[in-house]
Amino acid sequence: MGDYSTETISHIDREFISDLLRKGERLDGRAFNEYRDIEIEANVVPAKAEGSALVRLGDTSVVAGVKILVGEPYADSPDQGVTMVTAEMSPIASPLFELGPPKEAAIELARVVDRGVRESETVDAKKLCIEKGKKVYMVFADVYPMEYDGNLIDASSIAVNTALLTTKYPEMKWEDNKVVATGEILSLPLNNVAVEHTVAKIDEHLIIDTILKEEFVQDCRLTMAIDKSSSFTAMQKGGGSGPMSLELVDQAMEMALESNKAIQKTIEDAAKAVE
Repeated sequence: MGDYSTETISHIDREFISDLLRKGERLDGRAFNEYRDIEIEANVVPAKAEGSALVRLGDTSVVAGVKILVGEPYADSPDQGVTMVTAEMSPIASPLFELGPPKEAAIELARVVDRGVRESETVDAKKLCIEKGKKVYMVFADVYPMEYDGNLIDASSIAVNTALLTTKYPEMKWEDNKVVATGEILSLPLNNVAVEHTVAKIDEHLIIDTILKEEFVQDCRLTMAIDKSSSFTAMQKGGGSGPMSLELVDQAMEMALESNKAIQKTIEDAAKAVE
């Protein structure tokens, strides 16, 4: 996610990308504000997850799976369930990823996507409560990149939101001081769907949905979560220490808004296809 740039791209490549941008062009011919083609397939691992989705964003692909477990609530929120996003980057997706404990890039990916879900209050935490102070549902959304050609954040956000929309799980109740199944099947109680859009700054230019080579030369990136009502619910800068002026932030926000409704509809259509 931009952590390998000094090792994987030459000075000549950097200059070539910069020269293209100055001419108003990108390596793959897209406009600066244009996403790659997005394909979504929901319910791809029904035997292993309560909800799942495969997202292809150009040559980047990500699988997200949602597991629902029963556990104890946090002490400071006894009547609320738990939602958490994790990410695992395997060498199957890219030789840039290594086996072993989660590296900084995987932790950052999970944290940014998790923030988009939490700050948007996507899942109604209070409706995940089985018995106050005793048992709640715990929602774990796991992200697995399959192919890495840039912009894992947006691909992962799309996959997680689709997986959450299609999640179904057994209803549980508190009876005789224990949790028992009712026999009913529930859908996740969702309040919102907010998709993350990442805009990169390279020199004085802003581009959305970077491919890998563009990601390597970015000065920084701005990731924005936008919900169905076009409200910004989360924002995070990363991907480098380069500055971004308020004027450029405004431009990045406009660029993200332009794409939001179309991507929201693609997610909805994918979720409806498996109902």
